[in-house]
Amino acid sequence: MKPLALSKVYQLLEPGPVVLLTTARKGRANVMTMSWHMMVEFEPPLVACVVSAANHSFAGLRAGRECVIAIPARRLAAKVVKVGNSSGRDIDKFEAFGLTPLPASRVAPPLIAECFANLECRVKDTRLVGAYNLFILEVLAAWSDPAQKNPKTIHHRGYGSFVVDGPVIRLKSRMR
Repeated sequence: MKPLALSKVYQLLEPGPVVLLTTARKGRANVMTMSWHMMVEFEPPLVACVVSAANHSFAGLRAGRECVIAIPARRLAAKVVKVGNSSGRDIDKFEAFGLTPLPASRVAPPLIAECFANLECRVKDTRLVGAYNLFILEVLAAWSDPAQKNPKTIHHRGYGSFVVDGPVIRLKSRMR
Protein backbone atom coordinates (compact mmCIF):
# COMPACT_ATOMS: atom_id res chain seq x y z
CA MET A 1 0.00 0.00 0.00
CA LYS A 2 1.01 3.59 -0.59
CA PRO A 3 -0.59 6.88 0.46
CA LEU A 4 -3.47 8.16 -1.65
CA ALA A 5 -4.35 11.84 -1.94
CA LEU A 6 -7.55 12.62 -0.05
CA SER A 7 -8.85 14.41 -3.17
CA LYS A 8 -9.01 10.96 -4.82
CA VAL A 9 -11.33 9.38 -2.21
CA TYR A 10 -14.43 10.52 -4.09
CA GLN A 11 -13.32 8.46 -7.09
CA LEU A 12 -13.27 5.33 -4.93
CA LEU A 13 -16.66 5.81 -3.28
CA GLU A 14 -18.61 7.47 -6.07
CA PRO A 15 -22.22 7.27 -4.86
CA GLY A 16 -24.08 6.15 -7.97
CA PRO A 17 -25.16 7.21 -11.42
CA VAL A 18 -25.16 10.85 -12.39
CA VAL A 19 -28.76 12.05 -12.33
CA LEU A 20 -30.72 15.17 -13.19
CA LEU A 21 -32.72 16.83 -10.42
CA THR A 22 -35.69 18.98 -11.38
CA THR A 23 -37.28 21.55 -9.10
CA ALA A 24 -39.96 24.19 -9.54
CA ARG A 25 -40.14 27.61 -7.93
CA LYS A 26 -42.45 30.51 -8.68
CA GLY A 27 -43.88 28.67 -11.69
CA ARG A 28 -40.47 28.04 -13.30
CA ALA A 29 -38.86 24.62 -13.60
CA ASN A 30 -35.12 24.12 -13.27
CA VAL A 31 -32.79 21.17 -13.72
CA MET A 32 -29.36 20.46 -12.25
CA THR A 33 -26.85 17.65 -12.53
CA MET A 34 -26.28 15.69 -9.33
CA SER A 35 -23.96 12.87 -8.37
CA TRP A 36 -23.99 13.13 -4.58
CA HIS A 37 -26.86 10.83 -3.63
CA MET A 38 -27.55 7.38 -2.20
CA MET A 39 -30.38 5.08 -1.25
CA VAL A 40 -31.04 4.99 2.50
CA GLU A 41 -34.18 2.81 2.71
CA PHE A 42 -35.93 0.21 0.55
CA GLU A 43 -39.61 0.83 1.37
CA PRO A 44 -40.72 3.45 1.28
CA PRO A 45 -37.78 4.31 -0.96
CA LEU A 46 -35.70 7.06 0.66
CA VAL A 47 -32.84 8.84 -1.08
CA ALA A 48 -30.28 11.10 0.59
CA CYS A 49 -28.82 13.82 -1.60
CA VAL A 50 -26.56 16.82 -1.23
CA VAL A 51 -27.53 20.01 -3.05
CA SER A 52 -25.13 22.88 -2.48
CA ALA A 53 -26.65 26.08 -1.15
CA ALA A 54 -24.77 27.81 -3.98
CA ASN A 55 -26.88 25.96 -6.60
CA HIS A 56 -29.97 27.69 -7.97
CA SER A 57 -31.90 24.44 -7.34
CA PHE A 58 -31.23 24.59 -3.60
CA ALA A 59 -33.77 27.38 -3.04
CA GLY A 60 -36.35 25.57 -5.17
CA LEU A 61 -35.90 22.31 -3.30
CA ARG A 62 -35.94 23.96 0.10
CA ALA A 63 -39.02 26.09 -0.63
CA GLY A 64 -41.04 23.66 -2.74
CA ARG A 65 -40.01 20.50 -0.84
CA GLU A 66 -40.48 18.47 -4.05
CA CYS A 67 -38.29 17.32 -6.90
CA VAL A 68 -37.84 14.72 -9.60
CA ILE A 69 -34.75 12.58 -9.90
CA ALA A 70 -34.42 11.83 -13.62
CA ILE A 71 -31.93 9.12 -14.57
CA PRO A 72 -30.20 9.64 -17.93
CA ALA A 73 -28.55 6.99 -20.05
CA ARG A 74 -25.09 7.33 -21.59
CA ARG A 75 -26.44 8.92 -24.78
CA LEU A 76 -27.32 12.03 -22.74
CA ALA A 77 -23.84 12.37 -21.17
CA ALA A 78 -22.85 15.53 -23.08
CA LYS A 79 -26.14 17.26 -22.18
CA VAL A 80 -25.81 16.17 -18.54
CA VAL A 81 -22.38 17.82 -18.33
CA LYS A 82 -23.67 21.00 -20.02
CA VAL A 83 -26.56 21.17 -17.53
CA GLY A 84 -24.05 20.80 -14.69
CA ASN A 85 -21.79 23.52 -16.09
CA SER A 86 -24.53 26.16 -16.25
CA SER A 87 -26.93 27.89 -13.87
CA GLY A 88 -30.69 28.11 -13.96
CA ARG A 89 -30.29 31.67 -12.71
CA ASP A 90 -29.02 32.58 -16.18
CA ILE A 91 -30.85 30.31 -18.64
CA ASP A 92 -33.79 27.96 -19.08
CA LYS A 93 -31.81 24.72 -19.14
CA PHE A 94 -34.69 22.66 -20.56
CA GLU A 95 -34.81 24.91 -23.62
CA ALA A 96 -31.05 25.49 -23.89
CA PHE A 97 -30.18 21.78 -23.86
CA GLY A 98 -33.20 20.27 -25.61
CA LEU A 99 -34.74 18.52 -22.63
CA THR A 100 -38.47 17.84 -22.68
CA PRO A 101 -40.37 18.49 -19.44
CA LEU A 102 -43.33 16.17 -18.82
CA PRO A 103 -45.95 16.68 -16.11
CA ALA A 104 -45.43 14.60 -12.98
CA SER A 105 -48.36 12.91 -11.24
CA ARG A 106 -47.60 13.77 -7.60
CA VAL A 107 -45.21 16.75 -7.61
CA ALA A 108 -44.89 20.13 -9.35
CA PRO A 109 -41.38 19.69 -10.85
CA PRO A 110 -41.41 17.97 -14.24
CA LEU A 111 -40.17 14.59 -15.39
CA ILE A 112 -37.60 14.58 -18.21
CA ALA A 113 -38.81 12.68 -21.28
CA GLU A 114 -35.32 11.80 -22.53
CA CYS A 115 -34.37 9.99 -19.30
CA PHE A 116 -34.99 6.26 -18.95
CA ALA A 117 -36.39 6.62 -15.42
CA ASN A 118 -37.93 9.40 -13.33
CA LEU A 119 -38.59 9.41 -9.57
CA GLU A 120 -41.10 11.86 -8.13
CA CYS A 121 -39.94 12.85 -4.65
CA ARG A 122 -40.91 14.97 -1.70
CA VAL A 123 -38.56 16.18 0.98
CA LYS A 124 -39.00 13.94 4.01
CA ASP A 125 -36.29 15.28 6.33
CA THR A 126 -34.24 18.49 6.40
CA ARG A 127 -32.47 18.10 9.74
CA LEU A 128 -29.04 17.89 8.06
CA VAL A 129 -29.59 20.63 5.47
CA GLY A 130 -28.14 23.37 7.70
CA ALA A 131 -24.96 21.45 8.46
CA TYR A 132 -24.38 19.46 5.25
CA ASN A 133 -26.96 20.54 2.62
CA LEU A 134 -28.25 16.95 2.93
CA PHE A 135 -31.89 16.34 2.06
CA ILE A 136 -33.74 13.07 2.64
CA LEU A 137 -36.25 12.47 -0.16
CA GLU A 138 -39.14 10.02 -0.24
CA VAL A 139 -39.93 8.56 -3.65
CA LEU A 140 -43.69 8.89 -4.22
CA ALA A 141 -43.94 7.61 -7.81
CA ALA A 142 -41.49 6.02 -10.23
CA TRP A 143 -41.56 5.88 -14.02
CA SER A 144 -39.51 4.07 -16.64
CA ASP A 145 -39.36 4.34 -20.42
CA PRO A 146 -39.89 0.83 -21.87
CA ALA A 147 -38.46 1.99 -25.21
CA GLN A 148 -35.01 2.42 -23.61
CA LYS A 149 -33.82 -1.17 -23.29
CA ASN A 150 -30.79 -1.93 -21.08
CA PRO A 151 -29.74 1.69 -20.55
CA LYS A 152 -26.20 2.30 -19.37
CA THR A 153 -25.76 4.92 -16.67
CA ILE A 154 -22.83 7.28 -16.34
CA HIS A 155 -20.82 7.66 -13.14
CA HIS A 156 -18.72 10.67 -12.18
CA ARG A 157 -15.12 9.91 -11.27
CA GLY A 158 -14.21 13.54 -10.61
CA TYR A 159 -12.58 16.30 -12.61
CA GLY A 160 -14.43 15.66 -15.88
CA SER A 161 -13.88 11.89 -15.83
CA PHE A 162 -16.80 9.46 -16.14
CA VAL A 163 -17.29 5.71 -16.44
CA VAL A 164 -20.21 3.83 -17.96
CA ASP A 165 -21.98 0.80 -16.46
CA GLY A 166 -20.39 -2.47 -17.46
CA PRO A 167 -21.67 -6.01 -17.80
CA VAL A 168 -24.20 -7.37 -15.33
CA ILE A 169 -23.03 -10.22 -13.11
CA ARG A 170 -25.28 -12.41 -10.96
CA LEU A 171 -24.13 -13.86 -7.64
CA LYS A 172 -26.06 -15.80 -4.99
CA SER A 173 -27.67 -13.60 -2.37
CA ARG A 174 -30.24 -14.11 0.34
CA MET A 175 -31.91 -10.88 -0.74
CA ARG A 176 -33.95 -10.86 -3.93
